[in-house]
Amino acid sequence: MILQIAIGLATLAFGAWGAAALWFQSPYSGRARAALPAAWLALAAAALAGLAFGHALLAWLFGAALLALLAWWRLGVRPSNARQWMPEVARQTQGSVEGDLVTLRNVRDFDWRSPTDYDERWETRRYDLSRLVSVDLALSYWGRPAVAHAMVSFGFDDGQYVVFSVEIRRKLHDVFSEIGGFFRQYELAVLASTEEDSLRVRTNVRGEEGYLYRVHMPEGAARKLFLSYVRTATRLVDKPRFYNTLTANCTTLVYRLADQIVPGLPMDYRLLLSGYLPEYLYRLGALEGAGSPEAYRQAGDYTQRARATLDAAQFSRNIRRGVPGVPQAAAPGQEATAAPGAGARSSAT
Repeated sequence: MILQIAIGLATLAFGAWGAAALWFQSPYSGRARAALPAAWLALAAAALAGLAFGHALLAWLFGAALLALLAWWRLGVRPSNARQWMPEVARQTQGSVEGDLVTLRNVRDFDWRSPTDYDERWETRRYDLSRLVSVDLALSYWGRPAVAHAMVSFGFDDGQYVVFSVEIRRKLHDVFSEIGGFFRQYELAVLASTEEDSLRVRTNVRGEEGYLYRVHMPEGAARKLFLSYVRTATRLVDKPRFYNTLTANCTTLVYRLADQIVPGLPMDYRLLLSGYLPEYLYRLGALEGAGSPEAYRQAGDYTQRARATLDAAQFSRNIRRGVPGVPQAAAPGQEATAAPGAGARSSAT
């Protein structure tokens, strides 16, 4: 009896999983798309009925079909870089390193006027890691406080910033589905871009809310983190992989990269609920300059500053006004100061 119950529960679980897998990987569209998932659910229902009435043959038949489905899932559903992509993820960032100099190809610098109206620019840019002076975490929210898109911006003493973002590589006409992210519907990309592109489009064009946090790291860690992003982005060009809503997304990959720098970082539910990452970083002592995560969040909200900035050349400076831990630009004749309450320790170089 216990064995029958266990087999029945497994049949229910694999019936639901298989139907979802066939739905999201179906080669058909419209009404025909439901044909394979419906047939799979019918087979699972027949297997359950067979278990209930003592006809084990139907359960064995479902088991054989499940093995075939798993083999197809393992061998037949493979990631690829050769698809028709949305323009904003049509290219992949890749880099080369020579000493302190890093050359990044396909740095995105789109000029966005609306979600569908923009000028496409993909550039090759060079960065001198000896001039790397800051690491900022940017979080963008679109409705739910527990969920945000996480991006990491690296700043250089010549005024350059480059943002690394873990992106879903959506195909043309794809509609995003969080459930689809569990079923290999999208490939993964690590994309480098300018702040005037990736941060501005979210606040000024998509209507999202943006927050900036200056992250303080041990000496040398910022450089290693930068190079980790470069290696990961370049590796994905040669070896594509799927995005996964739970195990391979913007926040979990930030953790995996950071863990290479500071081994043994504690696991935490806030790594899955990305909107609460500031509380996690505050607990680690990586945020300085404010008395609480709430105070840091309030000062780091750059949404209105971004929307009020019409000159793209002033964007990076304006969104950092008042952010704790960020040295503030001084008026002529005065020395620069840190944001109110900012700690004395500077960001890693």
